[in-house]
Amino acid sequence: MFKKVLVAEDLDSISITVIQVLEDLKIPFIDHVKYCDDALIKIKKGIIDNEPYDLLISDLSFKSDHREINLASGEDLIGAVNEVQPAIKKIVFSIEDKSYRIKSLFNDFKINAYVSKGRNSINELKKAIERAYENEEKILSSDLSFSFTDKTLIEIESYDISILKLLAQGYTLENISNEFKANCILPNGTSSLEKRINKLKIYFKANNNVHLIAIAKDFGLV
Repeated sequence: MFKKVLVAEDLDSISITVIQVLEDLKIPFIDHVKYCDDALIKIKKGIIDNEPYDLLISDLSFKSDHREINLASGEDLIGAVNEVQPAIKKIVFSIEDKSYRIKSLFNDFKINAYVSKGRNSINELKKAIERAYENEEKILSSDLSFSFTDKTLIEIESYDISILKLLAQGYTLENISNEFKANCILPNGTSSLEKRINKLKIYFKANNNVHLIAIAKDFGLV
């Protein structure tokens, strides 16, 4: 079983539950932080001391307060950890249930398991930890029903996500074009953007831009 585990969770009630699961699994060293920045510092220190953590369990959402931070979310933390210790096992423990976002965590952030917070989350988390230790891949709690082989959303690219997010913020076609030009994102012409938006409306079977944004929100894209 894992020897050294770091828990990144800002709610005491949740962290107590996670730590109890780890204690039940007889894990000898358990550490807990409430800030992603602190988690990264501990990960780096473990590497320097030649006593690295072998498992990170992290939430996705962290409430902001008076403290200035560099890493604001679980994605930010996992991305930063992957740069310094890519081999560490990573489990996300969150209420997020949008299939696109969860798939992105596996595909882009290389997490090992995703456990949804819910009625049976303690048992699900315990199983995920055990399976991650056995080197199983793409471990998903049983209350999440989507399939990794489902082709839905596979064709959606980060470029499309950027367009959808700006549309959701009320940007016009010209505004999006200017934003893309300012950030050197191609293609950025209004004609190209309009064609892309029309393609997205066909893909999602949306009647108009408002309908498109509503569907994108349902999928967790924006």
